[in-house]
Amino acid sequence: MHPWIADRTASFDSSGIRKVFDLAAKLKNPINLSIGQPDFDVPEEIQDATVDAIRSGKNAYSPTQGIAPLRERLLAEINAKYPGQNRDVFVSSGTSGGLVLSLLSMINPGDEVIFLDPYFVMYPALVSLCGGIPVTVDSYPDFRLDPAKIEAAITPKTKMILVNSPANPTGVTASEQDLRDVGELAAKHNIALLSDEIYSRFFYDGDFASPAATNPDTIVIDGFSKSHAMTGWRVGYVHGPPEIIATMLKIQQYSFVCSPQPAQWGALRAMEVSLDGHIDDYRRKRDFMVEQLAPHFELTSPGGAFYLFPKAPGPEGGTAFVERAIADGVLIIPGKIFSDRDSHFRVSFAASDDTLRRGAERLIKLAGDNR
Repeated sequence: MHPWIADRTASFDSSGIRKVFDLAAKLKNPINLSIGQPDFDVPEEIQDATVDAIRSGKNAYSPTQGIAPLRERLLAEINAKYPGQNRDVFVSSGTSGGLVLSLLSMINPGDEVIFLDPYFVMYPALVSLCGGIPVTVDSYPDFRLDPAKIEAAITPKTKMILVNSPANPTGVTASEQDLRDVGELAAKHNIALLSDEIYSRFFYDGDFASPAATNPDTIVIDGFSKSHAMTGWRVGYVHGPPEIIATMLKIQQYSFVCSPQPAQWGALRAMEVSLDGHIDDYRRKRDFMVEQLAPHFELTSPGGAFYLFPKAPGPEGGTAFVERAIADGVLIIPGKIFSDRDSHFRVSFAASDDTLRRGAERLIKLAGDNR
């Protein structure tokens, strides 16, 4: 390692997803089931509001906490959802920025952070970057958030429980009761509870539930990247206890500074845009992929997000199966990137119907070849 590079950077590797994307760039017309973003474009109303903001001169830094109209609209929605709670909100530079600020604000060296395995790739890396200790709780084979397993992982060093529902990479949604139980666990042990809810609008079965409903100290991260296809715009938000939010703002002031101002005006307009048609479309895509793949792969039907996390067939493991799939022109992500295990792979159904049909056919054929 170069002598100028900080030791903290050696505690994690670059995202394996980026390596798959680099490989994808070398393939001609791949069947791409790897992308973690919607396949629809940003709705025109949001584009127009952002262009209007740019042309009317709203191009400078915004306040660190975000433009007032967006914060006020967000806070009104939050207060209506969680009446009687004392919550504050700020606009972050994407939900990834919100994650960085949350962990920097609360995790000291040696603190333990509990989260499920499989997990979003950033979780262990960010915990390690802060000097914390990632503590994974195995959730195979059904990927359920099991409060008993979470409780068994708690030690005197536990500082935070991090939950993600609907989850990336599995798409599995936690039940309202399990979230309630985990919220009560966090309160009982005086542990921070961080809820990553970026896929909250991609919820297909029943109603979305948040642990913040019963644990008022829950820190919630959400945003517009996935729901409105604004992944490149970097507009997220975080809400929770005012003292925690103030600390995050202090760090944002000296790091991200603010989310891009024109994009915030677009996000304000986004709060008025109905997503029902898109959600119905993704539910249909989910149903199609589950129907196609379930007879050939061991998988849990996702209740949200836009991912499947099937088990690779036969004894070869997830990475080997993914390598064969990519060689056959199908881009999927090895489960090892999200897990301590190398047994599964991630499929994104955020793709056109034709891409999904062709991808399913290829994957089924590869599964048959492996039997």
